[in-house]
Amino acid sequence: MTDAAQFHMFIDGQVTLAAETREVRDPASGDVIGLAPVGTRADLDRAVAAAKRAQTAWGKQPDDVRAQACRKLAEVIGENSAELAELLTREQGKPLKGLGSEFELGGCVAWMNATAELPLPVEVIQDDDAARVEKHYVPVGVIGSITPWNWPLLIAIWHIAPSIRAGNAVVIKPSPYTTLSTLRMVELLARALPAGLLNVVADGEGVGEALTTHPDVDKIIFTGSTETGKKIMAAAAPTLKRLTLEMGGNDAGIVLPDVDAKAVAEGIFWGAFINNGQTCAALKRLYVHDKVYDEVCAALTEVAAGVPMGNGLDEGNLLGPIQNQMQFDKVTRLASSAPGEGGRVIVGGSPQEGSGYFFPITLVADAKEGMACVDEEQFGPLLPIIRYTDVAEAIRQANSLDVDLAASVWSKDTDRAQEIAEQLVAGTVYINKHGEVAPHIPFGGARYSSMGVEFGIDGLKSCANIKIYNIAK
Repeated sequence: MTDAAQFHMFIDGQVTLAAETREVRDPASGDVIGLAPVGTRADLDRAVAAAKRAQTAWGKQPDDVRAQACRKLAEVIGENSAELAELLTREQGKPLKGLGSEFELGGCVAWMNATAELPLPVEVIQDDDAARVEKHYVPVGVIGSITPWNWPLLIAIWHIAPSIRAGNAVVIKPSPYTTLSTLRMVELLARALPAGLLNVVADGEGVGEALTTHPDVDKIIFTGSTETGKKIMAAAAPTLKRLTLEMGGNDAGIVLPDVDAKAVAEGIFWGAFINNGQTCAALKRLYVHDKVYDEVCAALTEVAAGVPMGNGLDEGNLLGPIQNQMQFDKVTRLASSAPGEGGRVIVGGSPQEGSGYFFPITLVADAKEGMACVDEEQFGPLLPIIRYTDVAEAIRQANSLDVDLAASVWSKDTDRAQEIAEQLVAGTVYINKHGEVAPHIPFGGARYSSMGVEFGIDGLKSCANIKIYNIAK
């Protein structure tokens, strides 16, 4: 791939050219890495029409055919993972190694294979002298997928895998920030499926609105911000689309006074800063008991000092830049406002000099409820650390916001940690770790963080409709 390579949409089994393109730049250097197509409403209409045609036949395929298709897609990703990982690093900024692009592509393969093995058998509800009642899971139809820029390929697979497995067709609209890698991966996958079953339309004026309002799109799966999720929900209402929305999270962690600070520091650090903190379920508020507060701050500072940040193509780096200017500006604002609000920056605090959206790991001690960096989801390399003496007050503050994907409790006493976990409002509560997801474990949030659930049998069922057969004896 040259630095000025042009990428294309893939609709109805064919490369689809766009009348207009735009430059895509590397967030680490500002260099142009490719030209992305600008999609149109007409492109979206063609993609939905193709998906609708393809789904009619695909929905009639037996379960083993759909499962084998998912296994084949896993093979396709694996065979092309080196190309996709390098493109992802250049476009998204995350390191190639460590918990970066190669890790993300490995997750894509694992998720696709795991989804292939999930069954949706017929369930017999009643079988007696009066009647036999069966519950069948049938395809929803055409699913519209809207993906974000932080884990663009893995989250695309989170949308595509259960949709195809359950007998649906998919039209995916990638984030305008990470269009190239998604276009390339979806084209490779779509070529291994019947024409029209999987289509990708690049962002452009009105494309997102057209997808969420289109009468032939039966469901939307969205990962992104809560505010955008609200808009999608409103736009989808007139056509009564089904929705799975995975949105914002300002996840809290509570550290109890019995912890060994050095023993938990590594887990807390990567729970907060995996993907440079640009993860919905990352740890974003850390409540630490006064007894171990200074020790935890010192241990986190020590871990941060040993984590190199730089261009993701340099294999020595474990963290890369913030992905885009908008997010870079937000993290800069939150960090710069902390001292004036009473916070104490103990690591980082201001952008690195030079090219790229590089912002160092920033730890804000003495943070308090009401500070911007505590109340707003940072979605970047910034962690406020709040001191507490009363665990009931820490629980109250942890539950005080309305975006609750996950939470965590850190303690040597797992029974005590479980007691606190039961009082936290969150879709997932971790004990002595934070942020782990797996294809067999359902994932969703509370309150404004999500609508619906992903992963596992529950996530697969969300891509199907229930159909009851009630047979009189």
